[in-house]
Amino acid sequence: MKKFFKFLGIALLLTVVYVGVTTYPKLDIVSGFSAKSVASGYFIDGRPLEIIETGDNDIDNVRLATNEINEKEKLVISSAFGLKKRKAIYREGLGATLVNDDFDETKPYLVPKRTKTETNLPFPYGNLEPKDTVFDNVDYVKLEKAVNNAFDKKGEKTKRTRALLVIYKDQIIAEKYEDRFSKNTKFLGWSMTKSITATYFGILQQQGKIDINQPAGLPEWANDERSKITLHNLIQMNSGLEWEEDYGKISDVTKMLFLADDMAKIQLEKPTAFEPNTHWNYSSGTTNLLSGILRRQFKTHQDYLDFWYSSLIDKIGMHSMLIEPDMAGNYVGSSYGWATARDWAKFGLLYLHEGNWNGKQLFDKSWAKYVATPTPTSKGEYGGHFWLNAGGKYPDVPKDMYFCGGFQGQKVIIIPSKELVIVRFGLTEDEDFNFNEMMKGVISSVKK
Repeated sequence: MKKFFKFLGIALLLTVVYVGVTTYPKLDIVSGFSAKSVASGYFIDGRPLEIIETGDNDIDNVRLATNEINEKEKLVISSAFGLKKRKAIYREGLGATLVNDDFDETKPYLVPKRTKTETNLPFPYGNLEPKDTVFDNVDYVKLEKAVNNAFDKKGEKTKRTRALLVIYKDQIIAEKYEDRFSKNTKFLGWSMTKSITATYFGILQQQGKIDINQPAGLPEWANDERSKITLHNLIQMNSGLEWEEDYGKISDVTKMLFLADDMAKIQLEKPTAFEPNTHWNYSSGTTNLLSGILRRQFKTHQDYLDFWYSSLIDKIGMHSMLIEPDMAGNYVGSSYGWATARDWAKFGLLYLHEGNWNGKQLFDKSWAKYVATPTPTSKGEYGGHFWLNAGGKYPDVPKDMYFCGGFQGQKVIIIPSKELVIVRFGLTEDEDFNFNEMMKGVISSVKK
């Protein structure tokens, strides 16, 4: 019996050592994720801590974090088992930023200048409620069933949809929210923000200020093989640069989002692994590099901050939207865009109308076609910072469908052939939520 307890003790000790060795290095990322998530959800959306911890942070390891909100100083301190404390601060006009001990919180900072014009037009082109429109070719009973099926029944926790919005011919034909969420809730789009970031290159190209087919022109790459990489390669995610996008471990992307002070530098400093245009590799680092490249287009940091809103976000009335920066002041274009479901839908409508917003052309029509063109070697799944259905991933959905996609199944879906935009927010990916079935149900309710 003594031998048994001796071996049991050794086994327990080895287990503790193993868990410590494998888990402890991740605690920086765990507590960093939690602090940033709580600070953004609480201060941007006014979301109660309980909802954040049991919803947004209901992720392996992250749920182990303990969070403390300092309302007066507008910051959050998070730790895992009391270890690896991380801080996220909230600044009005910028949102939340995960900071390190070297960050000077007393230093003055710039905020983007916003223009929020009140327009007495109904949604989507104004501030009034949508028109109460009934289409003869829409089967509303069938549509309601498809929408309701996207949500969990009482007591369930499988589909975890928080919002679903369907727009047909510019009119909202269905809109539903999970309890505790509403049309005023600001949702984090995660990687849907990538599609917004890429759009600025379409806008600048329309203005004649850049040519995406030219080399990126970064001085840091001037004397090596990276000098051949074009903006087009970066936008299509096939630059050939090294990158590991794995959220389940310490990887390039987790180190960038939860440890780096300047996220634009991480991909910038990576060597090439392949020739450009030969190997598609999804990379949040590439998007944040593009954000850094955008910064270089302007004389001042203020001009850079303002451009994101004046040229697109506020121009189409996405006034609830906020793009959060890193410690260096770069917008985290890969991941940190917040807005209501209705405002995210406006972005989808802009692309449905090929860059035209109520008579104003923000980018050339060809840009909408460009982002929906498959990247070589992506098997028809990815275009210019948008996901595609060209390869038939969703078999019951038209192949011209393309979408902004984010972590945990955030989607702005654009279906030109059906004149539809569908917005979904939730906490589940394709494996747990049947997007094909949801889209099929919505599409079949609209008779062309």
